[in-house]
Amino acid sequence: MAALATGGGLTGSERATTTSFQRKGPDGGGSRLAFVPGTRPSVRHGQLLLSSGLPSLDNVLGGGLAVGTLLLLEEDTYGIYSNLLFKHFLAEGVVCGHNLFIASDKEEPSDILKALPSPLLNTSISGIEDEVTSLKSKADCQESMKIAWRYQNVPNLEVTQAAFSKFGHYFDVSKSMTPELVQNIKWYGFSLLEEAPLYPGIKSCDMACGYTRLLHSIQQVIHQQGYDGSIPQKKQRNILRIGIQSLGSVLWGDDICCTENPQNTHSLTKFLYSLRGLLRTSLSACIITIPSHLIQNKAIMERVTNLSDTVVGLESFIGSEKETNPLYKDYHGLIHIRQIPRLNCLSYDVSDTKDLAFRLKRKLFTIERLHLPPDLSDTVSRTTKQDLAESAKLLSSGCSVMAIGKKHLDF
Repeated sequence: MAALATGGGLTGSERATTTSFQRKGPDGGGSRLAFVPGTRPSVRHGQLLLSSGLPSLDNVLGGGLAVGTLLLLEEDTYGIYSNLLFKHFLAEGVVCGHNLFIASDKEEPSDILKALPSPLLNTSISGIEDEVTSLKSKADCQESMKIAWRYQNVPNLEVTQAAFSKFGHYFDVSKSMTPELVQNIKWYGFSLLEEAPLYPGIKSCDMACGYTRLLHSIQQVIHQQGYDGSIPQKKQRNILRIGIQSLGSVLWGDDICCTENPQNTHSLTKFLYSLRGLLRTSLSACIITIPSHLIQNKAIMERVTNLSDTVVGLESFIGSEKETNPLYKDYHGLIHIRQIPRLNCLSYDVSDTKDLAFRLKRKLFTIERLHLPPDLSDTVSRTTKQDLAESAKLLSSGCSVMAIGKKHLDF
């Protein structure tokens, strides 16, 4: 590697194509970051990135999730779509060969592993041809003057060719992952349904019993299975993807969802503080879903947000007025990017997209830019068109006609 950096021992043609300005790492290599399958270095802050399971979400978050960070996912009202995104994160780890740690309050980790969506690998595109066709036809209709002028030159977030890259994959939600793929990885499970006594050497530290047991289990896996980045490892390194489902619910022994002034006010925040310290010194990344709509004390939710690196909220249209609103007929909910981390820099990657929506199609779960139909389009009712036409006539005929015309004109 030293010959590559100085140019010694190379022929003339090789010297012409080899630059002498190459960064040398502590092991003599050209990069400071170790190569781990399923990851790529960030150009902005120089840390390893891994995919969240949705390429469109990776684009919004600045390229992906950084190793050693925590993604907090605010659940929708019924937990349907947050659970789907949670499974995409784990399924991406299976495809990339990462190891998994699955924790749940009401489901067995083995059942979650069996219900992961099937990947659409880059060997064939027949699985998503129908979805690509529908996206292209929609884009053609939008460009043919059926959308507002300010949306015409805006690129779509969902890039179909990115589905076949090595970083980030698409998944078929209508099929479950084959057992052969799951057998090739190593995974660890933690379930509250299994009654396990508290270890005598662990102090509760005023945390709920479920949090203490979970924290000890994660710590044991990181230190004993070779994911601790502070200790030199002899074997090949790998990424540990940690998924915790519905943290903060009543089943964890916490009462933050029961009353506005809970007794265990600091239990969840202490757990997140300790977990974040473990993530910072390990080759791992964590996703946590939390029922934020059930937490009555908003101060607790603000502390939880501050203790997380990335915060994404899901707002489902199920049971709300937007479900029957014709403006949102093509979508199933909204995506709210609450927080993006600042890693090794004073600023963060700010996406130019502010209005995001998600929808669950026949096979794909996608996040797209929210396009609302303009006035006088095909989605506007006929009565609305007539009212606008009559209002235009009244405005053009002068003030005398307006005095005897309709009185509900809105200026």
